[in-house]
Amino acid sequence: MMVEFGRKNGIEVFCSMRMNDTHDASNKDLFPTLKKDHPEYLNSSKEKRPKYGRWTAVNHARQEVRDLRVQLFEEACEDHDIDGIEMDFFRHPVLFKSHAFGKAVSQEELDMMTRMVRRIRRMTERVGLERGRPILVAARVPDSVGYCKAIGLDIVRWLEDDLIDILVASGYFRLNPWEVSVKLGHKYGVPVYPSLSESRLRDKQARRTRASLACYRARAMNVWDSGADGVYMFNFFNPRSPLWRQVGDPAAMEAMDKVYTTGARGARSADSFLANGGRFLNRPPVLPRRPVPLVPGKATTVELRVGEQPRAVGGKAPELTLSLRVSKLADPADLAVTLNGKPLGTGSKAKTMIEYTVSPKLVTKGTNQIEVLLKPGSPAKASLVDLLLWVRYARKQ
Repeated sequence: MMVEFGRKNGIEVFCSMRMNDTHDASNKDLFPTLKKDHPEYLNSSKEKRPKYGRWTAVNHARQEVRDLRVQLFEEACEDHDIDGIEMDFFRHPVLFKSHAFGKAVSQEELDMMTRMVRRIRRMTERVGLERGRPILVAARVPDSVGYCKAIGLDIVRWLEDDLIDILVASGYFRLNPWEVSVKLGHKYGVPVYPSLSESRLRDKQARRTRASLACYRARAMNVWDSGADGVYMFNFFNPRSPLWRQVGDPAAMEAMDKVYTTGARGARSADSFLANGGRFLNRPPVLPRRPVPLVPGKATTVELRVGEQPRAVGGKAPELTLSLRVSKLADPADLAVTLNGKPLGTGSKAKTMIEYTVSPKLVTKGTNQIEVLLKPGSPAKASLVDLLLWVRYARKQ
């Protein structure tokens, strides 16, 4: 049904496999017969839980597990007229028993995984030649070469050996600016699709903002500004959302409302899947879970990526508002805020936020520097909790 619909509507159809999904650890109805019959395939057991990941993950150090992966993809490619396959290593990224119990993944284990990917590649080429049309191979992985290698994925070697056609970057967490993944893929002629996953910030106000159409548009604009080849959406379940007709077209989004943030997802879960996984974080965002203490008399600088140069479109100029959420601050006059070196004056309080009207001319496409200074004599326990830049065109969207 999926392939038939794709053919009728000019849409390529990929078979995506979650390479180690462990939702069955919390739902017994999902626990498959294979794992019941072969508990030796698992990284651990319900009685002996692992340090990282969940006990129902399978151990790719076992030849039987790797063989099964290849066979499942082979069945999909031989039985269905699909355009490609995807190995989704983000679901869930604990692939070896050694890794699950806090040990370093060995070179032998890295080679095991590479050999499996090579077998999958050769299979797709064989089936593609038999049918006269190629089958593309995509891999969804963490956006850090170091993190990938630490969990058993030698992504650089895969690129060097031409084992994948599409690189999908990020998922539960994002460790680098998008340019890092784009540069890596493009070095080997491989297109890169950054993944915009749903926000899982626990702070309700922040999560509501990140779930808005305006925030998804802003995130997509940043993807396009990085030089990426497309936008990948994950866990976005509304098939009738206008975003499906927007995020793939930066020109169309230019005249639409957006809200730029310092991050839609945190990096805390990087430590859930790998010992000290946060050491690979090269993108420290301001988020409610990681508020930045404001020291009176000492300026704090925050970088905000804006994927466009705000300007008038169709004769309508956008209205820009910089919104800060600062805890334990009663008077906005206690703050001095500059945007790219230009003072913004005294902000006004709007519910939980302090708002500043911003001229579009002050905003730069790319990285913007926002400096927040708590004036001397102000409350010493104030913290910067969140930061947003709204770009509004005041029309129904």
